[in-house]
Amino acid sequence: MCDHPTAVMMFAAGFGTRMKDLTKDQPKPMIKVAGKALVDHALDLTHGTGRVVANLHYKPQKLQYHLEVQGVETLIETPDILDTGGGLRNALPLLGDGPVFTMNTDAIWAGPNPLHLLRDAWNPATMDALLVCVPTAQTVGHAGLGDFTLAEDGKLSRGPGVVYGGIQIIKTDLLHDIEEPAFSLNLLWDMMQSNGRLCGLRYPGKWCDVGHPGGIALAEEMLEQHHV
Repeated sequence: MCDHPTAVMMFAAGFGTRMKDLTKDQPKPMIKVAGKALVDHALDLTHGTGRVVANLHYKPQKLQYHLEVQGVETLIETPDILDTGGGLRNALPLLGDGPVFTMNTDAIWAGPNPLHLLRDAWNPATMDALLVCVPTAQTVGHAGLGDFTLAEDGKLSRGPGVVYGGIQIIKTDLLHDIEEPAFSLNLLWDMMQSNGRLCGLRYPGKWCDVGHPGGIALAEEMLEQHHV
């Protein structure tokens, strides 16, 4: 088993209900930001990281074609959506047994490639997961206090401080200890935290979660400022 990730799991199965009419006829990853589909912004980050796999569920046909012509392997979750943990476990035959990158497909990044930062910082001897975390002051359009507290030694605990940016490296062994077919990766994170092996990497740039229609304009403004 390889100790370093050689595959990327893209989560693209969600319903995108907060996007309202924008997802009436298409899945959320196909929504355009700065003239490019959200999923293509995510794909740009994966170059050079290995095999890319995506899970699909809501209105999958258009997205499946869009991804497969770019060399992405897809899995359609049916009849039910499996959430992040169940979706990752379902994709393991394509991803392999080692640690993998996982990434959400609804965030825009302005700064260094978060996948490359993770790859350089990953230490499988001391980490079961390494999450890219964005200080709240560097988030765009995010009103919360954060998902985690990031300690000086890089360990994560639940609490305010930094926002999980939706990209990580994670070991997949514990997926087989969960009986439910559909479950969140939060279950694995809690197990890893209890063992002192849930870690975070502070992102030096800016980040925008395009989780609602207003996030499109915010992300486009962030990108425009970044490229000036």
